[in-house]
Amino acid sequence: MAEQNAKELQADDEVLQQPDKYFDQVLEIDLSEIEPHLNGPFTPDAATPLSQMKEKGAANDYPMTVEVSLVGSCTNSSYQDLARAASVARQAVEKNIPVKAQLIINPGSEQIRATVERDGILDDFRKIGAVIMTNACGPCIGQWHRHTDDATRKNAIVTSFNRNFRRRADGNPNTYAFIGSPEITTALALAGRLDFNPATDTLTDRDGNAVKLDEPSGFGFPPQGFTSAQNSGKGVLEDLIDAGLFIPADHGSAARQTEVIISPTSERLQRLEPFKAWDGKDLIDMPLLIKTQGKCTTDHISQAGPWLKYRGHLENISGNLLMGAVNAFNGESNKVKDQLDGQYKEVSAAARDYKQHGVPSIVVAEDNYGEGSSREHAAMEPRFLNVRVILAKSFARIHETNLKKQGMLALTFVDKDDYDKVREDDRISVTGLAHFAPGSRLTVSLKHSDGTTDSFEAEHTYNATQIAWFKAGAALNCH
Repeated sequence: MAEQNAKELQADDEVLQQPDKYFDQVLEIDLSEIEPHLNGPFTPDAATPLSQMKEKGAANDYPMTVEVSLVGSCTNSSYQDLARAASVARQAVEKNIPVKAQLIINPGSEQIRATVERDGILDDFRKIGAVIMTNACGPCIGQWHRHTDDATRKNAIVTSFNRNFRRRADGNPNTYAFIGSPEITTALALAGRLDFNPATDTLTDRDGNAVKLDEPSGFGFPPQGFTSAQNSGKGVLEDLIDAGLFIPADHGSAARQTEVIISPTSERLQRLEPFKAWDGKDLIDMPLLIKTQGKCTTDHISQAGPWLKYRGHLENISGNLLMGAVNAFNGESNKVKDQLDGQYKEVSAAARDYKQHGVPSIVVAEDNYGEGSSREHAAMEPRFLNVRVILAKSFARIHETNLKKQGMLALTFVDKDDYDKVREDDRISVTGLAHFAPGSRLTVSLKHSDGTTDSFEAEHTYNATQIAWFKAGAALNCH
């Protein structure tokens, strides 16, 4: 189909003839020169060619032994991904190669799981001892029980996920998580080393012979088509409807008549109450909840893993608010000063104290605040605990929008150096909200504990609709 529509799938002729006229930057990539990479640790941005991992690992004191390889979750878990990874797993059997690291597989969906099960792909993984998990987020957001002999030592895992922030996969700050393709992730499970390059290196089989892996292969789409677990013959969609896994739009009226009853003693479910609308006043003398230092992803803001059992209970899950963020004033995580009593405590505890006293608070952060997943809880939790403003050098786009949806102010420094003016005991005001409009600027005033003051401008990216969300208290309050 793509070949039949090739003309429609390429740039217009005038763009191809004068690309500099239409693009800010033109990059030419020679695919024959690209080699496999590992990204990490602790950020997807740090990419290293496999051929350089031996040198870089030694220079940075990386733990080079791969203890777990994980393939799947929502990313890199398509039929083609698993088929190509399975072709590497089959070679371990065919070439008598021992597997050095634990291998865990998460199919990308129920349809993918059923199809790769039918086609024998999961059996290829099982034959080398792989653990097949359910088709869900799984270890990518810490939903697994990581077995390790010592959580205090440095260790390395490799995943085909798209996130590898510190503590994300297993809650352990000493886990160095690297990202690779499904094929590379599987190959490194066989090798048990970060510096193994399957394009040039050999492995030792059980008889002591040096063997080399062949290039991975696999169908892009299943030759027999996709299937579902039910496989009634009526079609995938119909089978999902019969199983209650998909509700078509015409069932909506019946669903709206269903009464939802939540136990008042439930620790996992809580009715979500609307956030209060803006009172029309400027935000005056807010205590600083935390000034974060360095990277502050959605994992730092709202950790996953065991906390996810509370994802239906906003009050309980808010106990993890910013627990992974580093306090710029003491270099510690989850330890901030409560200005009401002068005590250092967990971030959520300080925020709850402010909320109980009817005091809104503010968070100050550096660049790309909210990088990572699109989880709504990272915006809902601070809003629930009466944090009204996030003032950052810059935001990750999706998280910035999530903050807006929850009726919060997501502001950025006009001058990033103003970040350095914020002190631990500051009372901070945001004024000019009466004239809050697209393209407008607001004024941030700092009242320092020594009696001195500072002020500067902050900007925003709110449009008229998003400003209406702020005034209503949240997007859900707008009818």
